[in-house]
Amino acid sequence: MTATLDRTIREIVATDFRTAAVFQRHGIDFCCNGNRTLEQGCREAGALPCEVLRDIDGVLAVPAAEAPSFASWDAPELVAHIVEKHHGYVREAIPVLLRHTRKVADVHGEHHPELPHVARLFERIAAEMNDHMAKEEQILFPFIVALARNEAPFAPFGTVQNPIRMMEAEHRFVGDALAEIRQLTAGYTLPEDACTTYRVCFQELEAFEADLFTHVHLENNVLFPKAAALEATL
Repeated sequence: MTATLDRTIREIVATDFRTAAVFQRHGIDFCCNGNRTLEQGCREAGALPCEVLRDIDGVLAVPAAEAPSFASWDAPELVAHIVEKHHGYVREAIPVLLRHTRKVADVHGEHHPELPHVARLFERIAAEMNDHMAKEEQILFPFIVALARNEAPFAPFGTVQNPIRMMEAEHRFVGDALAEIRQLTAGYTLPEDACTTYRVCFQELEAFEADLFTHVHLENNVLFPKAAALEATL
């Protein structure tokens, strides 16, 4: 694959997931807004297209060793991977981050007034993600697997595009909330008076954000287009 400015970010990352690290480094959203061209993404992020292309070409020049080729996976494989790896991670991380964001806000909020807001934002993220994952696992994902097996039952929601649009909107909500946390914390920059819990909390938030980028990319840019294509063949 050759990366060009008129190719979509979604297409580039779906072809070789290692390029996601390049987009993340340059502050370009490759998950919720992956349908933009590379040129549009660079312009909106204030990144230099020549530098982004250079970095992408550098990644693509190195043969992929064991990097998963998610674009070649079928829909049931993708669903199983997302539920086990990403939904499983989110369910484990949420209770810990709820405790840590609240504790840090209680202890340091007087001198760092952004922290109570961070704690409230993460509470909203947690509630949204718990509800979101339940809808995917109970409704959307089983329907997509049935589509792949040519066994899709009657869908009360009409086309599969309708729940997909809802899931994508919820992805944007969580992505925007995490972007606000990143802004409030100046990119998870630790102050001099940060205690151990403060430091751990910021590391956990950054890891949660990184996992979400991959999680949303696999759904928006790989699984959902496959589901739409499967439905179109019926």
